[in-house]
Amino acid sequence: MVKLEYIWVDGTTPTATLRSKTKVMKTFIEDVSTCPIWGFDGSSTNQAPGDNSDCVLKPVRLYQNPIDENDIPSFLVLCEVWDVDDKPHDTNNRFRLDEINSKHNEDETWVGFEQEYTLFVGDNPLGWPIDGTEPDKQGDYYCGRNIGEDIAREHMDACIKSDIGITGINSEVMLGQWEYQIFGDDVLKAADDLWVARWLLEKITDKYNVKVSLHPKPKKGDWNGAGCHANFSTKAMRAELGLSNIHIAIDKLKYNHNEHILVYGYGNDKRLTGKHETCSINEFHSGISDRGASIRIPWQVVKDKQGYLEDRRPAANIDPYVVAWRLIKTICE
Repeated sequence: MVKLEYIWVDGTTPTATLRSKTKVMKTFIEDVSTCPIWGFDGSSTNQAPGDNSDCVLKPVRLYQNPIDENDIPSFLVLCEVWDVDDKPHDTNNRFRLDEINSKHNEDETWVGFEQEYTLFVGDNPLGWPIDGTEPDKQGDYYCGRNIGEDIAREHMDACIKSDIGITGINSEVMLGQWEYQIFGDDVLKAADDLWVARWLLEKITDKYNVKVSLHPKPKKGDWNGAGCHANFSTKAMRAELGLSNIHIAIDKLKYNHNEHILVYGYGNDKRLTGKHETCSINEFHSGISDRGASIRIPWQVVKDKQGYLEDRRPAANIDPYVVAWRLIKTICE
């Protein structure tokens, strides 16, 4: 017997969430092409009306399930949502990313996501005083003495076991806040990996009676928000003297700033204030090693005259399919 955990992105607005359900099979060949097409009640996931509720799950990527601790083989099956008439559902942003990425295949786009998140117990971040007061001011927590390291490391190990493209973790500026990084030279896989990594983190935190928040500004006041910085490059940007192509890309991003902000996360205006390592949501500027910029150019990139740019505007709750689509749309067209 084999367990297949079907995972998909729902139609919740303004921020989509993940859903999953389990299929048990007597036999299974370890390949996504052998995963059966399945279905679900879209009226319960904000993806269909009750009088026409059937939606279709089409498996697109297979992962080992690293958190199922018994002896029964178990896999995670990431799915796209389709209509019963074999058309991609309106909420199927993965399909649209696949389309535009295939159109610009010669650009060989790479993307990395820096996913920040905040651990919560009740109404307070993990480690905060239960009397409603605030902890010591931020600063010492970043890559230092933060709480929740056991959760962050268990999540990292789970991602590694699943062959998710995780490249590292670190504690963040606010108490109870962490980050993990996902990279891929296949844009579609990188975005897939981020969604599945989020699903794994939800399941792992549940074991600790802790909740994970992707809110862009989890606590008001003199505290950093939570982002999902996107590191992006094309073949031309990574080539010799690619720095000039990076500056061309930044100019395109500048003139399309509003289009990006529209899809860079609900509530992002609470985070992009011009303070706490952000640029104001109403402004755009780039800079070398500038974490208060919209777009940061790492010093190594300037030194090597080639590499990538970091878009610091996306919030922690973004849809990675939409962000990657928007970056390709602006930079490659």
